[in-house]
Amino acid sequence: MNLELRRVVIVVALLNLAYFGIEFAVALAIGSVSLFADSIDFLEDASVNVLIAIAIGWSATRRARLGMTLAGILLIPGLATLWTAWEKFSAPTPPAPLPLTLAGLGALAINLSCAFMLARFRAHSGSLTRAAFLSARNDAVANVAIISAGCFTAYTHSAWPDLMVGLGIAAMNADAAHEVWTAAREEHRTAGDVHRERC
Repeated sequence: MNLELRRVVIVVALLNLAYFGIEFAVALAIGSVSLFADSIDFLEDASVNVLIAIAIGWSATRRARLGMTLAGILLIPGLATLWTAWEKFSAPTPPAPLPLTLAGLGALAINLSCAFMLARFRAHSGSLTRAAFLSARNDAVANVAIISAGCFTAYTHSAWPDLMVGLGIAAMNADAAHEVWTAAREEHRTAGDVHRERC
């Protein structure tokens, strides 16, 4: 099981890293807050999955500690998004709707594939694989919102749909970070109880 999980998370990491480059380039080209947030999230997902591949086989206590670290990593895209959104508020120009929508569709395809691959492992290795699964699942939801923002932007010619979706992605990342932190703390507590019973 560990070997299969390691293989899956490495594939997921490579997919996330590849699409980070694509989405980041599109975000910079059209000035999209939501795509910027999502591209940074792809980079974070690649990092999380690499860490999971390294930590497979570690003790429950060490995995739980890494899970708490990953909870902090999950907050990074949200903070980056808030900074980008703040800059956008001063010059609220709408991004080009067609590239925004197409990039969102591509991201959705990648994230649904990753979530599908990770789904059967989400209860394996505690908070680590839970972090990877939650991240892929949340990203798929965010991608649907990005596609909707592209459609609304085409209709309204406003920067607000893109800004609102970007801030929503930041909020989802904060919620995922809280879930992973809670799971990691519980895992750490359980591992400590088992250790004390053995002693």
